[in-house]
Amino acid sequence: MTAIDGAQQGDPQPNPHATAEQVEAARSDTKLAQVLYHDWEAETYDDKWSISFDERCIDYARGRLDRIVPDAPLPYGRAMELGCGTGFFLLNLMQSGVAESGSVTDLSPGMVKVALRNAEGLGLDVDGRVADAEKIPYDDDTFDLVVGHAVLHHIPDVEQALREVLRVLKPGGRFVFAGEPSTLGDFYARWMSRATWWATTNLTKFGPLQSWRRPQEELDESSRAAALEAVVDIHTFSPQDLEDLATAAGAVEVASASEELAAAMLGWPVRTFEAAVPAEKLGWGWARFAFGGWKRMTWLDDTVLQKVVPPQFFYNVLITGVKP
Repeated sequence: MTAIDGAQQGDPQPNPHATAEQVEAARSDTKLAQVLYHDWEAETYDDKWSISFDERCIDYARGRLDRIVPDAPLPYGRAMELGCGTGFFLLNLMQSGVAESGSVTDLSPGMVKVALRNAEGLGLDVDGRVADAEKIPYDDDTFDLVVGHAVLHHIPDVEQALREVLRVLKPGGRFVFAGEPSTLGDFYARWMSRATWWATTNLTKFGPLQSWRRPQEELDESSRAAALEAVVDIHTFSPQDLEDLATAAGAVEVASASEELAAAMLGWPVRTFEAAVPAEKLGWGWARFAFGGWKRMTWLDDTVLQKVVPPQFFYNVLITGVKP
């Protein structure tokens, strides 16, 4: 069975061109907003976030697992990604040998479609479902591992979602969620992103810098997407917040970690600048600067700042737990 065939017939189809009425309705319906926003972004999401399925992102994904579960009994048998997006986390983990087979789930049909297409291109044994994280459409005791990256902050009832995760895990199975925004990290990341967007879009109105300006209709569309993004980003967390939610859901062996302070302070302005200027203006030199700078800032975080800065100041929070 190919990855694309693994999608369930009867699942909703992607809707990449929401009407104005749907967008307006989504402002007061967070789950509709999740679907519209992520269907809108699905086909360009990998480019927007520099997602790939090569050594760079394989190492990054595996590093998140190793950071919080350094002694994981690999490989797991069957794994599921909750809120898979385009499959970044699970597919790269599978390529590193973490799991033998997998399932991708997301509330957005567009994201499930792209994730399954990516899995097929990589030759991975993956099926997929359009799924509400608060009601996962798989049987009890199905998976050995459940993973997710930057997903919990989109879910209205995080504790209920974690209860569902534990339900579909086999006894002794583990979950690992990474990339969740901390409360303090989200504050400074949004401030830097807004400042970078304002400076870039205003400076490129003048003189020779006009060639660095995206067409106004693209900037307007990005602004509309950003407004909808504010609706889909529901929560921020401290490490203790996530530990408390996981424990209340029934998990044992709960542990948290945090990462990226200096790396986030570089990464968010870089990503925002990339979104504000024409892609053809940024070549390999920029890519080397961005990735090399992120690696150097990550080294600073891991070797210096982790030892002296409280964990709640870092941008990303990770959480893990086990089903009794």
